[in-house]
Amino acid sequence: MAWLNNSGKGARGLLSFLLLALAVQSCAGKPGIPQLERIKLPPGFRIEVYAGNVPGARSLCLSPSGTLYVGTRDKGKVYALPDKDGDGAPDRVFVIAEGLEMPNGVAFRGGSLYVAEVGRVLRYDDIEKDLAAPPAPVTVSEAYPEDGHHGWKFIRFGPDGLLYEPVGAPCNVCERKEKIYASITRLRPEGGEPELYARGVRNTVGFDWRPGTRELWFTDNGRDWLGDDEPPDELNRAPEKGLHFGFPYFHGSVRDPKYGKGRDLSAFMGPAKELGAHSAALGMRFYTGKMFPEEYRGQIFIAEHGSWNRTEPAGYRVALVRLKGDKAVSYEPFAEGWLRGSSAWGRPVDLELMPDGSLLVSDDRLGAVYRISYAAPAGPGRP
Repeated sequence: MAWLNNSGKGARGLLSFLLLALAVQSCAGKPGIPQLERIKLPPGFRIEVYAGNVPGARSLCLSPSGTLYVGTRDKGKVYALPDKDGDGAPDRVFVIAEGLEMPNGVAFRGGSLYVAEVGRVLRYDDIEKDLAAPPAPVTVSEAYPEDGHHGWKFIRFGPDGLLYEPVGAPCNVCERKEKIYASITRLRPEGGEPELYARGVRNTVGFDWRPGTRELWFTDNGRDWLGDDEPPDELNRAPEKGLHFGFPYFHGSVRDPKYGKGRDLSAFMGPAKELGAHSAALGMRFYTGKMFPEEYRGQIFIAEHGSWNRTEPAGYRVALVRLKGDKAVSYEPFAEGWLRGSSAWGRPVDLELMPDGSLLVSDDRLGAVYRISYAAPAGPGRP
């Protein structure tokens, strides 16, 4: 049975989400056309539209055949963008599911597409047989809470073959007796009860495993209403099961004024890197391709969706975290320009690495997916 909140069906949390969404719309301006000429990238990099007409584009996953699947939040749709001719561009956009409840998360395994709604996980078997006539979904699990507040899920299969799915806190900051809240869970592909993997995670909407170590790294969004510059968003490292990352007692190194009283910071796992306050760090990927220069390989790219209630907006970019051994040693902008003054024409959400080494970026504000590629800039004596 799915978890229910005090309102029975998560209406209170959903109302909070809708109010938040209205606030974001009011501060971000009206959607328009891509302004890619405004995006600043390091020398040699370029950005282009990989696919337009993908309203609400959020989480991304790529199948072995080269089909890109795209989840949404408020649109209730899931898209498929096949590239059958292998030319590096989608042939068309299929709507393979609609009328779903915040189907943000998508993951692919064994010919099946997994989709995470708020309270359940669906599976579309043999999905690529005919994208124009997708199969009816099979319900994998209904064991998740139905709270709308932080109810949208990011999902991904780990190197252990299990499906990882977070459960956000159903609030800005609160302490719930049900341990499934503010956690990352994992479950078998065929379903069953979720297993708690990590706790004290307010709301993660992006994670990846470091190549060679099988360690889970994830972003986490800090709480609101402690000021413009506190607390930070977080990049976290979970080398093993059972760690607690501090919520609601600590937010990074910041003690919660209500729930943190009398708590010892050393009892919790601190962030690998504190990120920009309210930047809304979402999708993240280790760069495992070969297209980008050596200095980017094995490093972490993070899509920052952007603040919704900060006096001066922050985020709205793709950031880069550099690693040295197990340590995150720097945090810097990589692609920025979606934010213009106090308004934004686009909002990065998730990242996906393509077989050629290019990097895809989804934008739920503009309803598009971009492709970032690299070619060595011409130097003296070079054409």
